[in-house]
Amino acid sequence: MSDTSLSPDAPKQSHWCNVAYWEHRTRVGRLYTVYQPAVSIFYDLPQGTGFCLGQLSLEQRSSTVQRTRSKIGYGLLLSKEPDGVWAYNRSQHPIFVNSPTLDVPGSRSLVVRKVMPGYSIKVFDYERSSMLRQGAESELLDGPYDPNSVRISFAKGWGPCYSRQFITSCPCWLEILLNNHR
Repeated sequence: MSDTSLSPDAPKQSHWCNVAYWEHRTRVGRLYTVYQPAVSIFYDLPQGTGFCLGQLSLEQRSSTVQRTRSKIGYGLLLSKEPDGVWAYNRSQHPIFVNSPTLDVPGSRSLVVRKVMPGYSIKVFDYERSSMLRQGAESELLDGPYDPNSVRISFAKGWGPCYSRQFITSCPCWLEILLNNHR
């Protein structure tokens, strides 16, 4: 048996998402490309595989960021399923999620869902996404809009119901950039 994945005619495996880790307004580290159907994103997991946020260095971190990073723990499992993308909260603290498919169509208010430890949520719905793209009205959109992105913060929420109005005010958060060329 030979490894055919190294041959020049082998089909190139496509990634289904890239993950960016942010601390407030600063992206830390490079984009993490995901090829497997599921990825663990965690702070420090012995013998774990996936995206380890604890290994990302930054010259200076505020005490707020350091405290929030310590709460990430086992983080979350992000999984691509036939109906969409799911996030399972493996942390001991809540995560907060926003995506275009969680928002109410035509609404001007941002929907941020709180996901308690041990629970999961469909963070992106493929069918709903294709319907939203067909009916998107550009005049209703304020600022940049990516219909294929999901934002997840650790331990701290944002939006109309929180003191932090924008995700860039959250100490530690993820931007999931979906590659929807399925």
